[in-house]
Formats: sequence, C-alpha cells, structure tokens
Amino acid sequence: MHSRNHWGGSFEMAEREAPVVAEDEWDKAALQPHEQHHYLDETQQSWLLGPPEQKKKKYVDLGCIVCSQKAFKWTLWSIAIAFVVIALPTIIAKTLPKHKSKPPSPDNYTLALHKALLFFNAQKSGKLPKNNGVSWRGDSGLTDGINDTDFFKAGLVGGYYDAGDNTKFHFPMSFAMTMLSWSVIEYDQKYRSNGEYDHIRELIKWGTDYLLLTFNSSATKIDRIYSQVGGSQNGSTIPDDHTCWMRPEDMDYKRPVQTANAGSDLAGEMAAALAAASIVFRDNDAYSKKLIKGAETLFAFARDPGRRRRYSLGNSFIEPYYNSSGYYDEYMWGAAWLYYATGNNTYISLATNPGIPKNSKAFYMFLGQRVLSWDNKLPAAMLLLTRYRIFLNPGYPYEDMLSMYHNVTILNMCSYLHEFNVFNWTRGGMIELQYQQPQQPLQYVANTAFLASLFADYLNATRIPGINCGPDYIPLNVLRSFATSQMDYILGKNPMKMSYVVGYGSKFPRHVHHRGASIPHDGKKYSCTGGYKWRDTPNPNPNNITGAMMGGPDRSDQFKDVRGNYNYTEPTLAGNAGLVAALASVTTTGGIGIDKNTIFSAVPPLFPPSPPPPAPWKP
Repeated sequence: MHSRNHWGGSFEMAEREAPVVAEDEWDKAALQPHEQHHYLDETQQSWLLGPPEQKKKKYVDLGCIVCSQKAFKWTLWSIAIAFVVIALPTIIAKTLPKHKSKPPSPDNYTLALHKALLFFNAQKSGKLPKNNGVSWRGDSGLTDGINDTDFFKAGLVGGYYDAGDNTKFHFPMSFAMTMLSWSVIEYDQKYRSNGEYDHIRELIKWGTDYLLLTFNSSATKIDRIYSQVGGSQNGSTIPDDHTCWMRPEDMDYKRPVQTANAGSDLAGEMAAALAAASIVFRDNDAYSKKLIKGAETLFAFARDPGRRRRYSLGNSFIEPYYNSSGYYDEYMWGAAWLYYATGNNTYISLATNPGIPKNSKAFYMFLGQRVLSWDNKLPAAMLLLTRYRIFLNPGYPYEDMLSMYHNVTILNMCSYLHEFNVFNWTRGGMIELQYQQPQQPLQYVANTAFLASLFADYLNATRIPGINCGPDYIPLNVLRSFATSQMDYILGKNPMKMSYVVGYGSKFPRHVHHRGASIPHDGKKYSCTGGYKWRDTPNPNPNNITGAMMGGPDRSDQFKDVRGNYNYTEPTLAGNAGLVAALASVTTTGGIGIDKNTIFSAVPPLFPPSPPPPAPWKP
C-alpha cells in the first residue's frame, strides 16, 4: 500500500510477512503521497553521507626525511635549473684557458721615471749592494772621514757624489733627499703601481743613513756638522776632485772633510730631509723615530742664536760651488716638515711667525724668490704650508700667515704661465727661471713643473676647479699643461729634437761631463792626469749614465754635446731629484691624484678636547 519510500527503498519484504504495526507507530513524515517529492540539500546529504572522499597524497621516503612527491619533483627541477644557469657557466669558465689582459702600457713619463731613478744608483759612494744595477760602478770612498771624524767608527763612508766630480756636498744632497721623500709622500700609489716604491725608499735610506753620520745623531745637542767630503779650491794644483779626472773607484788622493760649527741653512735643510724621510718610513717605527730625533737635534742647532750664519761663509771649498744666500727659508721649510713629522705645535708656530717671511723676503715677490732650488726653498715651503690650510684649515692663530702663504703661492703659479710674461721664455718653449745665471736651467724647470703639478693636484683634491690670476680665471688644466709642456721639452720636444735625459728616447747626449761614465770600466787604473785623455776625447762615453738629466740648453735652445762644457752636459743630484718628483707628479700610469692624509698622520686634533664634566655637586 505504501509502495514508495522516499528514504531509498520499499517497505515490502520479499517472501516475508510484514509485521503488524500499530497505526500510531508510523513515522508519518516518511509516508508521503506518491505525488509529493522531498529533495535534500547538500548540507542534509552531508549529514547522512559524511565528508567526500579526498584523493590520497603520495609521499617519498628519503630515509632521514619524508616529503611529498610533488615537492620532491620541484626540488629536483630547481637544482637542475640552478646547475644550468650558475654552475655550468662557472665550470666552463674555469676550464677554458685563461688569457690575462695586459696592464696598460706605461706612459712616457713613467718610462723616464724608471731611468731617472737609476742616476742615483750611479752616484752612490761607499760599499755598493750587489743589486745596485750599474755594472760599471764599484765600491769607492771607503776611507772617507775615517781619520777626520770622531762621531762614528764608520767615518763618512756612503752617501752620494754630487755631479760629474767625486765630491759629496751635504747641502744639496740633503735637498735631494727631501725632494725624493716629498714625492713619495704625495704619490706613493704611483710609485707602488710603477714598481719603483721599494727602489726609491732604498735610495732615500741610502742618503739619510749617511746624513746621520755627519753629526752626533745620538746626542740631543751638537756643536758641529760635517758639511762636505772631498772637493777643491779654485786655482788648486794639487790632486783633488777637480784637478784629477779619475773614476771614484780609483781615487788615491786626499779627500778633506769640511766642518761647520755654525750654519742654520745646512742644519735646517738636513732637518727637513730627515723629518720628511721619517714620514716615508713610518712603517719602520724604530728607524722613523731615529730620523725624527736627528731632525730635532739638527733644527735645535739651526735655531741656536750663536750659530745663525750661512754654512758656506768664508769656506773656499764651498763658496764657489754651493754658496748659500740665507737661512730663513730653511727655517720655514724645516719647521714645516718637523711639524708634519712630530705634530709639535712649536714648529707650526715658528713656520707661521711673521718674522720668518719678513727676514726671508718671502712677500717681496722678487723673481728669484719664486724659483725653487737647492738654495731657495721659499716657494716649496709656502706650498707645503698652503697644503695645511687647504686640507685642514686650522684657523686662528695660524690663519693670517697661512692665507698670505696661500696668496703668494697662487701668484707664483700665475707667474709661471707664459701668458702673463713674468719670466722670459725661449722660442722653443722653455721657461727661463734663472734670469741672472742662465746656466744649467733644467733643474729649475723640473722643480717648477713639480710645484705647478702638485698645486693643481691639491686643488683638485678639494674640488677647486681653478685659480684667479688678477681678473683672469685659470682652470687647473692650464697649470697641468704648463707642467707637462716643460717635462716634454726636457724629454725631447725641443728645437734640438733631443732628450736631455740619458737613455731616454733615441737621441740623447753621449758626452756627459762625468768622470765615471767617461772612463772605460776595463780593469785599468788611470792616474790623476792619465784620465784627461778620456775627458778630452771626442768619442762618446763608454758608459751611459742612464737617467742623468743634463744642465740643459742655452737661451737660444741650443745644446752642445761637449764633455768639457759642464753647463750643458753635467748632471747634478739636486737636479735629478726635481726631475724624479716632477715625473711622478705628471705621470698617469699609476693613477692620478695625491695621498691627502699620510702627511698629517702625526698632526694632533686641531680643536681641544671637551673639558671633563664638573665634580658632583655636594650640599
């Protein structure tokens, strides 16, 4: 009778008798007419059927961990992609043969610098190291000062011969060491890049080791300095460094030692040399301190009121050759270097004392005062102190004098430029800096090129694009062009089409006024006068003294390659030091710019530290 069951089946049972059920026991909600249909929604079905069956995930058992198969596949694909993108190119790059790119070729200034430094190897006196690099030189001067000095048993063995003779002049030798040290302090990265850093440090140390022998460097107060070894007096007829033409290895004549019981110029320059070198050797603490101690002792000698006179005064062995014109420029120069080496404010106070420029006539603007040389340090000293103002700007109480040094330095730079016609110029393009004594001009040209290039680097390091010369604005590239034009002139861009540095270029002087270079290294000893035949021969020197810069041409740009005329063909220690410094400043092979900070390493903070807090208040 109820043939339809909306819950999913009939109530009738096959071959079974239906049980008798009371009418009130039926679930009337389930017994609906056939026509009516009741459908369940999803929620209701879920009550009856439960949650749908989910697909079973597959896992991979790796032993230590278990991960899903899908994650495992993604991991494998990621590793494969990373190998193709990263590892494979790296492997290929490692297995391919390597072709190192060549470093840039050195410029002409670097090539000349390598040679210019070799000149100092050729000028060494004493027992030479095996790697000296000049085959025709040997040990010499091994008895210098042995019986004439009482400071050290070694006497005065070592140092450098000054020029084409065999004399050791300590005044220009000291200046040469100061210039070499200055160039290393400013351009150490160039020397390192060009492979000459260790070489030039060795050359400086050869000089400073010797200078430490010329006074009692173990004392704090001294009463004399040995100022020269060897030499000659005008009109001499006895065998000596000028009447004889001998190789230094063969010298057998007496070599007198000159002693200075006073000489602020000599002591001041020697102090500058040792102080500057102490900065170069800061990585050798013991040696640097030894140099500083010696420099302070020498400067105290220079400042002693009882010893304030020119070292060359009245000395016939010195006056005709390296006569000093004064010593106040050495006061400024030596004090500046000692301040940088020690940080002692006493030295900067002296360097900026108004009496120093007054007595040295630093602000008179004479042409001779604008030219750096072994005798006149004013333009270099004022530039060195201008550096202090540009980079550290110490202010009071030094500002007034430093600003004046800065102004004079700018005026000096302006005077070097051709367009202002302060100095004469040759038609070939060389500035004539020695207007009173035009002989041997190239040493002054090289020094001035160095100052101009260095000042341009100072300004560039502080992002100052130029200077004002009166109403005219001069960009830094004009200063650099001046410096490079003068170095180019020295290296061959001149009317003679000749390099004035021996060994550089294809055409250079072959008859250098130099005893060691002009006499054959053939195992024979030539006597005092026996060497004259090599002096007077028209044949080229048998030994090239590589790197030697000549005295230079005359005012007409003419040069005579004649051994007998030293004004043209004699090199000097001080001249080559300026050449080295100038070449280091203009070369770009090892980078550009200066080391701004090393020189200031010992300079104390410019402003006093904050005072300590007050003691706690007590009632």
